[in-house]
Amino acid sequence: MSTPGRGLHGRVLDTLGPAITAGEYPPGSILRTDELAQHFEVSRSVMREAVRVLESMHLVESRRRVGVTVRPRCEWNVYDPQVIRWRLAGADRPHQLRSLTVLRSAIEPVAAGLTARLATAEQCAELTECALGMVAHSRGHRLREYLFHDVAFHRVILSASGNEMFARLGDVVAEVLTGRTRHEVMFEDPDPAAVTLHVQVAEAVRARDAVRAEELTRQITVGALQELDILAP
Repeated sequence: MSTPGRGLHGRVLDTLGPAITAGEYPPGSILRTDELAQHFEVSRSVMREAVRVLESMHLVESRRRVGVTVRPRCEWNVYDPQVIRWRLAGADRPHQLRSLTVLRSAIEPVAAGLTARLATAEQCAELTECALGMVAHSRGHRLREYLFHDVAFHRVILSASGNEMFARLGDVVAEVLTGRTRHEVMFEDPDPAAVTLHVQVAEAVRARDAVRAEELTRQITVGALQELDILAP
């Protein structure tokens, strides 16, 4: 299904993007815009717009007299939320989930320590509210509601760290958490121990205990990796 509001080029992207990230068009493949426009039954201008979006993600490059070439995977913008979404929808899902979770384990504990030192009273309150929202929706198979608060919690951890680089990873973390729920790489109810850890992180941040906030967040990411060992080996 095409993402609402993106029109015809969105419909093209919703098919062509996942096909590229899934390897249906291997690196070095030449895509002819005229042939693609005919295949998708869209105008060449619509096809060019779709190609421009793919170029912005570094998935393809256009060359005169050559066409549109699929770039090597090592050149893709793997932090682009849409690229993450496409890869999570394909056979690359286990590798992508693990790669993103390892990234989280390297970044989020440090961010939590900084947040404990720098968070404002309002940010502390927001973090606590998110944690309590996770508790409230952690039983009864309410994963979508739980996800909303989980994503918000981790966004606060990253943004309140005072590091703009960490803050920009909020969308990346949101995509991996959302992807786990969307593709059912989650238990029917979240691990109670993990839920409790989030509450404890919020408490450590409020108490300005940077060492404890960092350690507890590290336990969260280690637990996430252990879940993947079971659910997406």
